[in-house]
Amino acid sequence: MTALDRTRPVAVVGTGTMGQGIAQVALLAGHPVRLYDAVPGRAAEAAAAVTGRLDRLVEKGRLSADARHEAQARLTPAGSLAELADCGLVVEAVLEQLDVKQALFRELEAVVPADCLLATNTSSLSVTAIAGGLDRPGRFVGLHFFNPAPLLPLVEVVSGFATDAAAATRAYDTAKAWGKTPVRCADTPGFIVNRVARPFYAEALRAYEERVADPATVDAVLRECGGFKMGPFELTDLIGQDVNEAVTRSVWESFFQDPKFTPSLAQRRLVESGRLGRKTGRGWYGYEDGAERPAPALREAAPAPAEVTVHGDLGPAEPLVDLFKKSGISVRREASEWPFIGLPCGARLVPATEGTLASSHGDAVQFDLALDYEKAGLIALAPSLTVSEAALSEATGLFQALGKRVVQVADVPGMIVARTVAMIFDIALDALDRDVAGAADIDTAMRLGVNYPVGPLEWGERVGLERLHGLLSRMHDQQPTGRYAPSLGLRRRVHAQEETVRP
Repeated sequence: MTALDRTRPVAVVGTGTMGQGIAQVALLAGHPVRLYDAVPGRAAEAAAAVTGRLDRLVEKGRLSADARHEAQARLTPAGSLAELADCGLVVEAVLEQLDVKQALFRELEAVVPADCLLATNTSSLSVTAIAGGLDRPGRFVGLHFFNPAPLLPLVEVVSGFATDAAAATRAYDTAKAWGKTPVRCADTPGFIVNRVARPFYAEALRAYEERVADPATVDAVLRECGGFKMGPFELTDLIGQDVNEAVTRSVWESFFQDPKFTPSLAQRRLVESGRLGRKTGRGWYGYEDGAERPAPALREAAPAPAEVTVHGDLGPAEPLVDLFKKSGISVRREASEWPFIGLPCGARLVPATEGTLASSHGDAVQFDLALDYEKAGLIALAPSLTVSEAALSEATGLFQALGKRVVQVADVPGMIVARTVAMIFDIALDALDRDVAGAADIDTAMRLGVNYPVGPLEWGERVGLERLHGLLSRMHDQQPTGRYAPSLGLRRRVHAQEETVRP
């Protein structure tokens, strides 16, 4: 490994929440740490705050008193950039303004030794652009920690256009030596996480704008059916609506207003109203004292059908067959090119992964994709406009017989979970094909950076490339803006599969 030797000082420039967190990580890894801030006195305040965090770790039994005293002895506030002259690594965590960062690194370049690694913790700006004015941009990298830095394991190691391979490797090895899980990626808008995560928020916001369901129902479906730790509305309230919307807008503008990254008008209006989430006491939900969180509207209990007929291969919904049988429901199988579940009343239950409207099947009900149908606590149903009450009742009772709560949402292609997973997968696959990062790094980044239950590329393989291609293609046919057009890489792979089975 080429990790920075623990005896070499590490400097952190910028002493806000992220700067303090990064300093704590480097400090507990054994390095001397210098804290610098352009505002007089702020570095000393930050050093005191970091020491306070160490005290709390001791109180919780996560750090020994001796280790705490040793770490405190290695922590030094710096009064000027000149005091960073012997550092082996400088990590910048100042304002997300390109000119501010560029000016800072030009000053640093004149101070630090030739072997010092320069790193930015930017989450939205171009690493290449920040390093553009340096005499030696080869030693410049992105080290994107996630907040809170001491707790979250992921670090995106970003190589700019001029970054030397040796510098990127040293940054990667150093992050690993600090107990982090680093992933390598190229300098593109959003890097890995903020690029691939956009559809998680965007599709929920689009579903809200299409009046598919209210925020509480969308959140419940993605949590209890999709397996995500938090729903997008509650998560953006936690992040801050202004912060989340700014990242979305930055990625969209950096990709020259690619429709796949189009921001949401509904979120813009929320930001304009000052409802920024938890920090202002109100966002999609209220956080004032006594405020109650809205709950999804559940369907009332209904009797389960005694039998169903499964037509064709249900793909990712195939585990439902065994669950039906275990619940005492008789299952007949019939061959069919189009997958659906036939109900006794003659109506069809259609998987949302087919990307159609329930209304295109007449008396029909769509059901959403689940991460794990056995463990899912909730299932979303979308009835056609002309569905009979008997069909909706039988569909409801069928899933309630499996112990699932049932919510009803409006009929749109891909429903909620299926469209979200398809878009996340397609964006991830496109990032892979453009050499943004390797497959393992993409999946690792999304699991650790934003707590996805499964890496998006692995999830796509589970659902099936052909099925996801069909879902997106049908959505694109119905909304031909380019937003849902399958990526070139997905089209190539599906056509290659078709060639291998052609006689």
